[in-house]
Amino acid sequence: MTDKKKRMQELIACLNKASKSYYQDATEIMSNFQYDKLYDELVALEKELNITLSNSPTVNVGYEVLSELPKERHEKPMLSLDKTKEISGLKEFLGKQKAIISWKLDGLTIVLTYQDGELRKAVTRGNGEVGEVITNNAKVFKNIPLHISYKGELVIRGEAVIGYKDFEKINEEIEDVDAKYKNPRNLCSGSVRQLNNEITAKRNVKFFAFSLVKAEGIDFKNSRNEQFRWLSEQGFDVVEHEEVTSSDIADKVEKFAHKIEKNDFPSDGLVLVYDDIAYGQSLGTTAKFPRDSFAFKWADEIRETTLREIEWSPSRTGLINPVAIFDSVELEGTTVSRASVHNISIMEELELGIGDRIEVYKANMIIPQIAENLTRSGVKNIPEKCPICKEKTEIRKVNHVKTLYCTNPECQAKRIKSFALFASRDALNIDGMSEATLEKFILEGFIKEYADVFHLNRYEEKIKAMEGFGEKSYNKLQASIQKARVTTLPKVIYSLGIANIGLANAKMICKEFDNNIEEIMNATIDRLNQIDGVGEIIAGTFVEYFSIEKHRREFENLLAEVTIPKDDAEKDKQIFDGIQFVITGSVNHFANRNAVKETIESKGGKVTGSVTSKTNYLINNDTTSTSSKNKKARELGIPIISEEEFLEMLREG
Repeated sequence: MTDKKKRMQELIACLNKASKSYYQDATEIMSNFQYDKLYDELVALEKELNITLSNSPTVNVGYEVLSELPKERHEKPMLSLDKTKEISGLKEFLGKQKAIISWKLDGLTIVLTYQDGELRKAVTRGNGEVGEVITNNAKVFKNIPLHISYKGELVIRGEAVIGYKDFEKINEEIEDVDAKYKNPRNLCSGSVRQLNNEITAKRNVKFFAFSLVKAEGIDFKNSRNEQFRWLSEQGFDVVEHEEVTSSDIADKVEKFAHKIEKNDFPSDGLVLVYDDIAYGQSLGTTAKFPRDSFAFKWADEIRETTLREIEWSPSRTGLINPVAIFDSVELEGTTVSRASVHNISIMEELELGIGDRIEVYKANMIIPQIAENLTRSGVKNIPEKCPICKEKTEIRKVNHVKTLYCTNPECQAKRIKSFALFASRDALNIDGMSEATLEKFILEGFIKEYADVFHLNRYEEKIKAMEGFGEKSYNKLQASIQKARVTTLPKVIYSLGIANIGLANAKMICKEFDNNIEEIMNATIDRLNQIDGVGEIIAGTFVEYFSIEKHRREFENLLAEVTIPKDDAEKDKQIFDGIQFVITGSVNHFANRNAVKETIESKGGKVTGSVTSKTNYLINNDTTSTSSKNKKARELGIPIISEEEFLEMLREG
């Protein structure tokens, strides 16, 4: 009993750590296969011991949301689904009932609310009880109807997803290997939870309805299938589904399995829900699962093979990623011989050693992964030298994850990746400066620092004589380089490739220091920490970068080559100088509340989160609302203005 309880506690700690890494830190410390295996072991122990600890992942549904989006409590908790990998489990669930079988899409669950035929609210699942309000983002999903014919209150649940084709296209546009998204789900999560819905609109997010929660006054004939039919009539894309009974469940599962290879949307299984609505509702729920529905996870096609090599792939930031190379095997209809291992922590979890017999599978029947190591000879020979520059490596631990880094700041891999970022679209935007081209220029000694890019004309004849180059290619590259001379300071700072500094962070920093170069280079951590959106980690890497004399010199040399026009925003009349606003509720004329905030700040004003005696205006389209902020504003005699009144202030200013 004691040993089993101890094992249970070990499993809970391990699974919670893995979930936090995956959902909050966007890193993986174990494969999905391994997670499911440990989870099933925990479930079996809890049943055997009749003990469920309060921090067990079998009773805690998800993690608290941590973004700046508004949060809202769901009217009814959104529970997880009990699951099986066996057809017999589905047959047992079905009994004599008829059910609806559909894809279990692997995206982000969203709850939509319509009133008077209009989309009023969209909220993420969050932790099952509290989600994030993403209404403005949902309005730019590719297939959500903003108006429907039904005028009552409609509440539906569905999955926001990004297809594999769009996922690959978006990843191709990201120059930095480290910044690429690991899978469509991570990309979808980041896209749906953006503070700027202009970014969401570019990501081709789609919504598939899978459950109708509320629609009063409609006779659905006590049938889930009828609900799906009615939702389709209202203009919703409904998750692909079919009716099923215990007699044909095996055939239907096989039918879906054959489709998944050609399916553009990620799926990690299937869902069964009783067609008889009243019967399903009469069953109630357990502490975590509804009893009217059941999930089926694919029984992964697993092949045994031999691990031949761990290939170490360096990147711009110095991170060296391990990739497993093994004897080729056929998986889900394709030949597979390599799989990312992600980091040293996963290698150690699997005790991977060259020559080990391993089992491999495709996560969601798509992405090659190592399921298990049968011989577990142990991790050996982690490179002490970078495979590219042959300089020293070191193991670092970030968010409980061990990773390998090259310590040489002049590593060729780092320089190629750094110059690729420098030339990328969001930085200097130099067409024709691919990684392959940069590698040639660096090896020839044409480029040693960023400013050298603007003096490639010194090597005109040599470049024209290079393989793949000629008069036309050279002239095109030169035209792009000259065009890149006129840019903005945030783009120049982003182009330096400072760790954790994206274009948005660079804009915030430049704005804080009014584009003053000296102040930016000499910024302190405390000062940077005060900027919204710049935390301690970002501030630390920024200050560390400019503490190196070589970096400062290269930055100054680069600035001597470019022209930065006076930002028109600086010419704006600072009509809100010394004025403090609070913004609440939804907005109609701006993309979101953050866009209102940016406008106020560009005019010299300040935006805070709560109403105090220092507040000058509360912006709320519902000026008669009895919300806590409106109530506080009335108590303090602070004007409550609508968005229209705010726009009038802008026009008059």
